[in-house]
Formats: sequence, C-alpha cells, structure tokens
Amino acid sequence: MRRMIPAAIASVAVLAAAPVTAQTFPSRPLELVVHTSAGGGTDLFARAVADIITKEKLVTQPVNVVNRPGGGGAIAYNYIKSRLGEPHTIMAVATLALLTQTLRPELGINMEHFTPIAFVASDPQAIMVPADSPYRTMKDLIDAGKSGSGTIVASVTSPGGSGRMLVFLLERETGAKFKTVSFKSGGDAIIQVMGGHTQFTTENISEGYGAVQGRKLRVLAVTSLKRLPIVPDAPTLMELGIKLHVGTGRGFAMPGGVPKEAAAHMESVIERVYHTEQWKEHSEKNMFERIWMGSADYAKHLAQRRIDQEQFLRAVGIIGSKP
Repeated sequence: MRRMIPAAIASVAVLAAAPVTAQTFPSRPLELVVHTSAGGGTDLFARAVADIITKEKLVTQPVNVVNRPGGGGAIAYNYIKSRLGEPHTIMAVATLALLTQTLRPELGINMEHFTPIAFVASDPQAIMVPADSPYRTMKDLIDAGKSGSGTIVASVTSPGGSGRMLVFLLERETGAKFKTVSFKSGGDAIIQVMGGHTQFTTENISEGYGAVQGRKLRVLAVTSLKRLPIVPDAPTLMELGIKLHVGTGRGFAMPGGVPKEAAAHMESVIERVYHTEQWKEHSEKNMFERIWMGSADYAKHLAQRRIDQEQFLRAVGIIGSKP
C-alpha cells in the first residue's frame, strides 16, 4: 500500500499539470522565423501577421520575427528541424520554399520535421506580355509555344521559383514549349518583358501590377480560382480549360513533435487573424487570394503540392532523377 501511494500521487500530479500547460501556452515569447532577409515578401507577410496578433492581443506573449536567410531557405528550415517539440517556435511558410527543402536529400529535411498549422493566402501569378505584344490571348501564346520555333521566352526569377514552375506546368498541361531566362527578382523579370527582351513573364501579379496600370503590360490570364478585381478582364486559367491554380502559398508551421494542444491553440490564433479587418486590408493591398485551410487541410495540400514540386525539380535538373 505504501508503495502504491507515491505512484498514485504522481499520476494525479501529471493529470493535474496537463491542462495547466495547455492553458498557459505560450508561457514565453514566440519566435516567428522567416527564411528570407527583412523586406522580402515572406518577411512582410510574417510581420503583418505578428502585428495583428499583437494589436488584437491574441496571445499573452510578444511575437518576435527572426530572419534566418541563406542557402535558399536551408538555414531557416534546418533551424526549425533542430527545434523538435518546441511550441514557442513558429515558421512563416512559403509553400515552394518548404517543399524544395524537403526534396533535397543532402539536407535531410523531411515533412515530419514540421507541423502544418494554417494556410491563409495565395499570392497569384499572371501571364503578362508587353502592351503591344502580338499575343492577344492565352491561346495565341500557347499556339506560338506549340509552333516549334523555340523563340518564345519567359523571364522568371530563380530556376526553382514559382514563376519557373508555372512555365513548367503550362508546358505539361498544354504541350507548348517555352524557353526561360532567370533574373535576380520579379521586378527585373518584368522589366525584361517591358523592354521587349522576352515575350512574357509568369511572376506574381503584385509585382507587375504597376506596369499593367501604366499600360506597359497586358495580362493574358491569372492563376487564381476567381478573376481578380484588379484585372477583371483577365480570365483565370481554369476558365480557359487549363486546370491550374497556383501561386506563392502563405502559411504557418511549427516544428515536428509539438504538443497537440499548442498546435491547436496556434491554429485558432491564426484563424482569428484571418478574420480580422486588418488582414483583409493587408490581403487586398498585396493582391492576395484569401484562402483558409486549417491544420489537417493544409497538411493534405502540402502533400499534393509536393508531388508536383518533385516532378518540376527533377524536370529542370535541380534534383537528380530517381534511382
């Protein structure tokens, strides 16, 4: 009996402590990790969300945005991997950057190193041509890409970025073939189109909108599910029978192995952010397509996108062929 009493007391103590841990999370400042330098798209996104969390008092602790750039995201994602089970570390996720890291075998980063929390937006892309381009419609551009002349060139950012991936997907879906040239930024890629050095670009609509407003570029199609109010005359690819819905995904993840209560709590915090007027205004200003996915749906979304991402990275030679 004496031996049983301490064990019983210990069991009661564990049971009593569990809800207290859930109720007091977060118990110290939250670290919101960004894989790019300050001022980049993912950084601005993370800081906007951190600001809303603070202003709305959605958590009882400060939210500190920490930039860990380098290695195409490898430094930040390796850091999250090292924080196994640590719920006070959160990451602002750019979908393709995350998936690319998990597909590079030399990094040893896998999906189980992350706990998907929520997806809140997609930064749509657009197929943009010079204002005086002979390609008046997507059909014109696709037909030219099927002609076999090999003269239709798209300007994009990195060889593994979302703009290059959209070119890959367009080729896969339509049978057209295009050349691509990479530049340091979306702005540089767009300038090349404006100058007539390339025939089109597939970068984010937010980066080309100024040129569209200035009548330097025309939008042939957008990659969102619905037409965008900023370019209401531009059809979606889906409308045109090209079954693609892509963009720069914006979401959040925690390290793998975090307590379920903490993950659920952060999911509810991000959902409350999503429904604020400030987030709606930020999304409209940055031309985001607002899309909500909770943890379970976000995990499924990442799994599906990872299949396309792997095919793309192998096709363009960023990762090797399967043995």
